[in-house]
Amino acid sequence: MNHPSPSTVKVVTADPGAIGLFGLAIVTLVASSQKLGLTEGLSYAASWAVFLGAFAQLFASIQDAKHNNTFGMTAFAAYAFFWFAMATNWLMKMGTFGPELAGAVDGKQLGFAFAGYLVFTLFMTIGAMETNKVLFIIFCLIDVLFLGLTLDAFGAPEFFHEMAAYAELAIGIVSLYGCGANVLNVHFGREFLPIGKAFGIFKPRA
Repeated sequence: MNHPSPSTVKVVTADPGAIGLFGLAIVTLVASSQKLGLTEGLSYAASWAVFLGAFAQLFASIQDAKHNNTFGMTAFAAYAFFWFAMATNWLMKMGTFGPELAGAVDGKQLGFAFAGYLVFTLFMTIGAMETNKVLFIIFCLIDVLFLGLTLDAFGAPEFFHEMAAYAELAIGIVSLYGCGANVLNVHFGREFLPIGKAFGIFKPRA
């Protein structure tokens, strides 16, 4: 009796980094505009936080898990859930869930969350050093953002709020570049937009 020979099926999925960076770019541009006083209110910001900051990055995280990319999966998921939480916090603050929750807001609780994200981002920044320089710059800016947000939440001078706002704006700009580079480099099959090689400090360069 003849037995069919086993066959291997290779499933190829696209790199989700571009859509994850796009989501990060748009939400940080919108949020920074409010921090800088260029726009007012958080009603529209909340929707962008949910759909671009949260869902787009969560989608990228799930796809990165299929690539066995622990770094990308963890980063995109962690920041996706950050934006889910921030959108919910803004809705609470605006009284969407009733005056009881709005009246019981304590900004210092956000400070502890921001501090935790700062620590998380610091060690992710080390990982980004062995990815590419654009991603490393983004993580460095996120470090500055969370440092400013943490100190601002605990009542530090206004300077730290402005520092966080400008860092967030820069995150949006650099993330848009990273998104474009990710798409076009793959689309054209060459380095159309440079992203910089890994530093090669902790592991050999590819």
